[in-house]
Order: sequence, then C-alpha cells, then structure tokens
Amino acid sequence: MKPKSKVLIIAGSDSSGGAGIQADIKTVTSLGSYAMTAVTAVTAQNTTGVKSIIAISPKEISNQIEFSAKDIRPDAVKIGMLHSKEVILAVIKSLKKFKFNNLVLDPVMIAKGGTKLINDTAIKYIKKRLMKNTLLITPNIPEAEILTKIKINSVQDMIKAGKILISSGARNVLIKGGHLKSKKMNDILINKKIIKVFNSKKYNSKNTHGTGCTLSSSIATYLSCGKDLIKSCELGIKYVNEAIKSNLNLGKGSGPINHLNSITINKKFN
Repeated sequence: MKPKSKVLIIAGSDSSGGAGIQADIKTVTSLGSYAMTAVTAVTAQNTTGVKSIIAISPKEISNQIEFSAKDIRPDAVKIGMLHSKEVILAVIKSLKKFKFNNLVLDPVMIAKGGTKLINDTAIKYIKKRLMKNTLLITPNIPEAEILTKIKINSVQDMIKAGKILISSGARNVLIKGGHLKSKKMNDILINKKIIKVFNSKKYNSKNTHGTGCTLSSSIATYLSCGKDLIKSCELGIKYVNEAIKSNLNLGKGSGPINHLNSITINKKFN
C-alpha cells in the first residue's frame, strides 16, 4: 500500500520505544500514513522511568521542521514535548512560515513515572502562545490541572477545565479521562459551540505508556486524511483503546501499548 497522507511529528525521543517520537512514528505508520520527524530532546528511559534528558537546540529543531517541510509538505503536524520557552518560540516561528491548518498539540509535561519533562516558563508559553496557534490541544487530566490550576475529580470538572482553556485562547480541547476513577472512559471534546463526550470501555491495565502521544498522533493522522475533527477524535480514541486492550506486557514497569493492533501482516511475511 502507498501512504494516504503525510504527518510531521515534533516531539522528544523515548529510547524504550513506548512513547514520544517512536510511538508517534508507529502510530502514523500503522494507520497508513507517512511520518516525518523533528526531534526536540533525547531521553534515556524504560518502562520504570526516565534516567536522563538531553535537549536539542531550538535552531536545530527549526532546521529539522523547515528543511523537511520544504521538501515534503505535511498534511498535519503533531506537536509533543517542547522543553523550554526558546524551543516553543522557535517551533511557532517555523510553523508560521508554512501556514499549516491541522496542528495537534499534546502538552507533554510529566512522564508516566512522574518525572517533570518541561520547566514552568515553558508551561506559561504553551498557554500564552502555542495553544492559540493550534487546531486542537489534547491534555490528560494532570496536564489540564497544571494548565488551568483547578483540581479535576469528575466529568463536570473536565468540562470546567476545558472551558477555561477555551477562554484562554485554545480553539478546541480534548481532555483525556484516563486518570479518573471511573468504570467507563470519558474523553471530552470542547470548543465554543460544542461539548462532545466520547464514552468507551475502560481496560484496567498497567501497560499504558505512550497513550497520550499515540492519541494525538492518531488524531493528527486522521485529520491529515481529510476526516473532520469529531470523527478524527472518535477514531483516534478507538485506536488507542484497542492498543490498550491488547495488553502487551513488556518491561518491569508501565509497559507500552500495542501500536500494531490495526495492522494485518501479509501472509507471505509470516
């Protein structure tokens, strides 16, 4: 098969392959599209935690974005880990040169094991400058709490946080409900006109490393193929849930999800 579309990923590298740019590439590829990358940081990590983080300079990140996009123009862009104010400003400047429409921002702030991945100034610039320049922002509950400074314990709190982010300049917000103690999964899409709740079965698994990266990348991929925002969110959520349901059991900690759940291998390769 030939790729249906092209997606540029701007994110950090995860050496264990479960999250970050590795999860993004797997997701885009598994859904039938072509992935390009701009690496923002290199992490040494595994399923038990993060050992070290090395930042890539803002200039090099810009070089990766611009040199790639000038040659192969992406149909959508997924933005993940941006570790400093300088990196955020460089990414905004580079993306503005191309006037992309389908920009999906996953505001990565804390690793699954609890390691903080960006500084406080960067968080402020995500709110002040980056949110309003993207089509969709996809925070999980801890990230939404940091961005809104409210505690989220219910679906109503998720809606309240979403409205705060819209009033702060975000165009569309998808708050992921995986951290709520509930029997069902509730992911909520909010903009100035709608509140759309996506209900799905909740699979109890410790192996959920990379779910946020995977969701934002899958939504960006569906957008790049011409699907509208609601349908892209619906299909992205379904893809992630199926990947969790597979319950891969790799590593000693919070293991990765199964990005290959959507792929059927040609028999001649078996």
